[in-house]
Amino acid sequence: CCCCCCFSLRGQRMLATQAAAAIRERSLSSVELVTACLDRIAHTEGQIQAWAYIDRDRALLRAHEADKARDQGQSLGPLHGVPIGIKDIVDTYDMPTEHGSAIFKDNQPSHDAVLVSQLRKAGAIIMGKTITAELAVLHPGKTRNPHNLNHTPGGSSSGSAAAVAALHVPVSIGTQTNGSVIRPASFCGVYGYKPTYGLISRQGVLMQSNTLDQVGVFGRSLRDVALIAEVIKDKGTATIEMSHDTNKKPPRLAFAKTPVWDHAEMLTKDALAQLVTSLGENVREIDLSESFNSAVEHHGIIMRADIAKSYGSLHKRNPGLISTTLSTMIDEGKDYLVSDFSRALDHREKLQKEIEKDIFAKYDALLVPSSPGPAPASLASTGNPIFSTLWTYLGLPAVTVPIFNCKEGMPFGAQLVGSFGKDKELLEAAQWLVEYVN
Repeated sequence: CCCCCCFSLRGQRMLATQAAAAIRERSLSSVELVTACLDRIAHTEGQIQAWAYIDRDRALLRAHEADKARDQGQSLGPLHGVPIGIKDIVDTYDMPTEHGSAIFKDNQPSHDAVLVSQLRKAGAIIMGKTITAELAVLHPGKTRNPHNLNHTPGGSSSGSAAAVAALHVPVSIGTQTNGSVIRPASFCGVYGYKPTYGLISRQGVLMQSNTLDQVGVFGRSLRDVALIAEVIKDKGTATIEMSHDTNKKPPRLAFAKTPVWDHAEMLTKDALAQLVTSLGENVREIDLSESFNSAVEHHGIIMRADIAKSYGSLHKRNPGLISTTLSTMIDEGKDYLVSDFSRALDHREKLQKEIEKDIFAKYDALLVPSSPGPAPASLASTGNPIFSTLWTYLGLPAVTVPIFNCKEGMPFGAQLVGSFGKDKELLEAAQWLVEYVN
């Protein structure tokens, strides 16, 4: 029994890349790994509440099938036998998809989202659906932060971040329209990666904003998030697989306070100042031009207008089943004119050109805060997404690395942002940073 307990703990802490290799090499079975994760869920889910739906028997059945396929010498996908959590706004043919809303109670899709079928094809075991804020916006679900149950895990991908932090699964899928991958990853002390806009198919994923929605990944290592993204990205896009070359020269990093620096807590400002000092020659502080100052406002116009378009009729049909927060956003979105929306899109195009020409022509990645600070001590809100807003608006790839802790033991991350379509380079810069800090 003691031996089982030891494995259970080892299995729960295993990275997805390690687990996939161990399963392929037959030093681990998918059933052992899935059982270890299910044990951990049984032990801690009552407190953390990361899951909207979990089917223990189905997960074990899929794991048995995975082991059988391996033992019969069938060809194995890169995620063969590895468990993963899926945000509950992503369609699954064999599990409900309720979008964090009473309106969609017991909603059962007939098909998998494209990304889910890609994960299954790669051999992944879909463990269940993770809690999302209502319709992936702001009104919080029931999930708590594994580091302190009185603190928010962030949102809207609350359950996905918490499940990885709580060792329920090695990796999970989330989405971001403002700060819904980077912020919860920062608050829960895990890696969160939001790829370049459009890199991953959103077919079968709840649409909040066609202009802004982006699928992202949570994991406990950069190689894990890269592995998942590599599996689910659109065919014909550049590889994300990170190089193993240890002699690569350091990335060219720039540090920017960004126009929303006033929102950063003193703790975050100090942590980043110390990091920049310790990086020495490897980083240069730069200023973003004044044209970036209105980006948050323009993002808000697009997001609210798109929310009104996506959720307006739902609101009309079910006024009592939508939170006040979301109702207000829908009402605000209806008031924007087509000219407001067009102006916000034009401004975005201008900034996209400017940042590529003035910053990414000289630097590999931009270092910025991931969140104002550690997770706030409240479950009434998911915290402020403001440090992701600009990058989501521009569709740039971003990743948060869990390198900071406050004295109360709550983690928070540093964010790196990359050039459009240069996701591999961004993740390699982040890997360099993590190794440098450690």
